[in-house]
Amino acid sequence: MLESQVRPSGADGFAASSGGPDVSIAVATRDRPLRLRWLLNALLEQTYPPERFDVWVAHDSVSEEVGQMLDAHPLRTGGQLQVLSFPSRSQLAGAKRNAAWRASRAPLVLFTDDDCRPSPDWLAQAVQAARAQPQAILQGRTLPDPDESAILRGAPWAHTVRIDPPTTWAETCNIAYPRALLEQLGGFEEHRRVGEDTDLAIRGQESGTPLVAVPAMVVYHAVVERSLVAAVRAAQRWGDMAWLARQHPAVRRDMSGRIFWSPEQAALVAALAGAGVARRRPAAWALALPWLGLSLRHRGYGPRGLARSVTELPGRAAIDLSALWALTRASLRYRTVLL
Repeated sequence: MLESQVRPSGADGFAASSGGPDVSIAVATRDRPLRLRWLLNALLEQTYPPERFDVWVAHDSVSEEVGQMLDAHPLRTGGQLQVLSFPSRSQLAGAKRNAAWRASRAPLVLFTDDDCRPSPDWLAQAVQAARAQPQAILQGRTLPDPDESAILRGAPWAHTVRIDPPTTWAETCNIAYPRALLEQLGGFEEHRRVGEDTDLAIRGQESGTPLVAVPAMVVYHAVVERSLVAAVRAAQRWGDMAWLARQHPAVRRDMSGRIFWSPEQAALVAALAGAGVARRRPAAWALALPWLGLSLRHRGYGPRGLARSVTELPGRAAIDLSALWALTRASLRYRTVLL
């Protein structure tokens, strides 16, 4: 593992490394060779001088295609890309991110996900912001990839991310940390499927480090078409939000009624309560209206959009019920209430 070589901040306020890169990009990945290639291609096209940054990819892929792609990529052959390999499916994302930043050398570590595509000036904007505020956590803006916008309109269970910083959740798809802070905090909690990024940012802020929005630091998040089964399974991962709420009760300020992970979950619980008593009190079916309103908004309120949303209602119910079940079990496990 390479040791960090950091000199004191210069006149520009940015602690550049001695003879090394200014910034390291840390990426955790598993079995997404095409998406990962697009990410690396976007890094290859950065306006920031290539000799001033490096890339660390940690992966535990099953397919050999990921390793082959990484070995052949121009960033690898040019010496900018370093690869950390683990046994297949042995590590969660937090553990892989920790391995990546710990192996890096730069005083600034920039995190993004393997299904994101940074804008050409992403690194330049990050370094400029770090020079202005060298002790801050820097959160950029994340938008659905415009090249894939048609998927959002056409696929019922498509997934993407839109983030306007700063957010409580401090998502790792687009965020930068001073390396010294990562070392002080010990990095990410390695045994959580979600929430480990929020936990790290909150611990950083509790230590006195500000979270600063850098809207000009833009990445484009993939728009992924999923099957309903995949969407239902993906909803199970939100159970770890109960752990986060137990660790950091302040995050409840950004949750519905402080006990619901999302407005959809709150509305679903109301709908289930109404269904439970509707046989004796038919008016209780009105409790389902908030959930119906939230579920019907996805395709717009025109005749065609509403008709399509109605056909998707069973699937949306299955997804929300999956998340509710995961959160209920996690609430019991962590002895806290988050639904």
